[in-house]
Amino acid sequence: MRLRRLKNPDAETIAETLSADGALIIEDVLNTTRLAEVRAQIDPLVEVTSHGRDTFTGHQTQRTGGLIVRSSAVRDLVMDETILGAANTYLSPWTERILLHLTQVISIGPGQPAQLIHRDRLAWGGYLPRDIEPQFNTIWALTDFTEENGATRLVPGSHRWPDDQRAEPTEFDRATMKAGSVLVYSGSMLHSGGENQSDETRIGINLTYCLGWLRQEENQYLSCPPELAKDLPPELQALLGYTSGGPALGYYTDPYGSPDTRQPESALK
Repeated sequence: MRLRRLKNPDAETIAETLSADGALIIEDVLNTTRLAEVRAQIDPLVEVTSHGRDTFTGHQTQRTGGLIVRSSAVRDLVMDETILGAANTYLSPWTERILLHLTQVISIGPGQPAQLIHRDRLAWGGYLPRDIEPQFNTIWALTDFTEENGATRLVPGSHRWPDDQRAEPTEFDRATMKAGSVLVYSGSMLHSGGENQSDETRIGINLTYCLGWLRQEENQYLSCPPELAKDLPPELQALLGYTSGGPALGYYTDPYGSPDTRQPESALK
């Protein structure tokens, strides 16, 4: 099986393709003007980001987080109408609302070996039943992704495999794509960053969404606390988690005021 490549798909088509294949590429989502806007805000952040601490995070890889408060351009990507619609559709069998799981620029530098193959759903260990899909993931290409510079490796169809099934070399595909394109993949998809054998850095923005009743990988309440979140659009506030996740999920009590319980939105007023 090979990755399908789509142009201008609607949200329903993205969700259907993701359910069937586990991953897809949407080509030419960002034009050169928007790419330049994103790079202008992201590049200075990457320059001051440390490299990885181990072989999994990558000794030649930089991972830059907390992007909601640092980049208006990234906020626009997070709220992209088609992507957000597809995420809601794809995850709707298991949740009433979704959350922003993480924001991270991944910059794979020259000489970085290929990452260990993994499933992102293991952020929650092995405790979630496999018939629950917890994540809808994207990587927005800010540079061309090539086989030489570390394009993401994936095993299409592996989102439906049992945990102990191993991929054969012939079952891998590479998410080669032009800058401005977007890789969409399931949290259950076997994948990894590729080896960078070039003299250039491969840069992508990893923006992922999860079920509204799960803990997010990136702690959005610390990355974007109420005093900063209060100025964001309500829809983005809700994605961060400043809203109820269900009938009894997310309420709080003001430690400096009334002991009555309050809805999370009130912390932003």
